[in-house]
Amino acid sequence: MSFFKKIKQKEFWQNTFKIAIPFFIFVTIISLLMNSWREIFAGDFIKLVEDNFSNGKWIQFWSYKVFLSLVYGMYMTNKNMK
Repeated sequence: MSFFKKIKQKEFWQNTFKIAIPFFIFVTIISLLMNSWREIFAGDFIKLVEDNFSNGKWIQFWSYKVFLSLVYGMYMTNKNMK
């Protein structure tokens, strides 16, 4: 079955989100640990927010992760769905 026929099925999107949501959480945690591990372990969450989320930085921070997770979920669902 082609990709375009698969995306019309409800089961495709259910499976996509089953994969994308845990992947999104994983990518977010890894990203925060890589970018701000000192602030996290020091408990300096104000600096963490300033570095990652203030002045519109939250748009870039979340948009990459949402896009990457959705693409990965669709890829894995397409690959494993018959």
